[in-house]
Amino acid sequence: MKKEEQHTNWLDDFKLTHPLVIAGPCSAETEEQVLKIAHELKDSDVSIFRAGIWKPRTRPGGFEGVGAIGLKWLQKAKAQTGLLMAIEVANANHVKLAIEHDIDVLWIGARTTVNPFAVQEIADALNGTDKIVLVKNPVNPDLALWIGALERLENAGIKKIGAIHRGFSTYEKTKYRNNPEWQIAIDLQSRFPVLPLLCDPSHITGKRNLIQEVSQQALDLNYDGLMIETHIDPDNAWSDAAQQVTPATLKQIIKELRVRKVSDDADDFTKEMNKKRTQIDVFDTKIVEILGKRMMIAEEIGLLKKEKNVAILQNKRWNEVLNKMISEGENKGLSEEFILKLFKAIHQESISHQEKIINN
Repeated sequence: MKKEEQHTNWLDDFKLTHPLVIAGPCSAETEEQVLKIAHELKDSDVSIFRAGIWKPRTRPGGFEGVGAIGLKWLQKAKAQTGLLMAIEVANANHVKLAIEHDIDVLWIGARTTVNPFAVQEIADALNGTDKIVLVKNPVNPDLALWIGALERLENAGIKKIGAIHRGFSTYEKTKYRNNPEWQIAIDLQSRFPVLPLLCDPSHITGKRNLIQEVSQQALDLNYDGLMIETHIDPDNAWSDAAQQVTPATLKQIIKELRVRKVSDDADDFTKEMNKKRTQIDVFDTKIVEILGKRMMIAEEIGLLKKEKNVAILQNKRWNEVLNKMISEGENKGLSEEFILKLFKAIHQESISHQEKIINN
């Protein structure tokens, strides 16, 4: 992606006074289900109806989508509601069928984004079309892979391109289904400020009760819109039941979201300040998470010292760490005074954790 190039801002075509909202079920299950949800969303801030037709599951045996028959249901929903239709595509055949059924928006899923061969196949199949194409971040936290997928579409002549941030897989358990790793999306946004960026809080959270919180954080970071999974009966959905909300809940979420208007210099300042502060909040949370993990390792060291009857304080090791961090801090523009205060506090906390282990 060329940072300086002004890409087609397809969002302008919607003439929205609010962030773009894409909503609909994780999976199209029946024609009745699709039509009922679409009609529930018709008179709302939702502009695009989404539904999974082919569902790539992590393990075999699960529901993998109704297939091409679901495209006819979306055609009917579009005719009855006027909503644009969006589906996920994973190969050239999916693209061909989507075009044949007049699907308006295609997105490339996280599992597909990691595969340059698959992305190139999709890009080639889309060559010469005028579809909106959105690329979800890869499952692993790799900004280069995400950018690479966008570049392949751009090189194929696709003009209406956007990115979807859906979080990243992690082996460690967190409160999220997929860790947001907000700084990666922030880096993408900083490098390509004209690229529309949407957030998928459903896949980030994996829990419907966190969708409001993550959606607000995305808007505070100046995202252009949201993709939220919506179902008439979420608890009995055929896939990803825990992260879907009812149309009524979706409307309430959208109503409660705070969207800052830009109309004069004061508003510009407030918007930019809130964006920067939200970015700082993201990094502060990350710092606390890392410190928590560091203290867990300190406790493991405490267990080893207790087993071998070794003293807690190891002055030689401490001085080595301190000198190394002073040097590292200097390279990052941090003063020696600050590094000393910070790491003395961290060291004291580590000692306290080890003392509890040894003296227990």
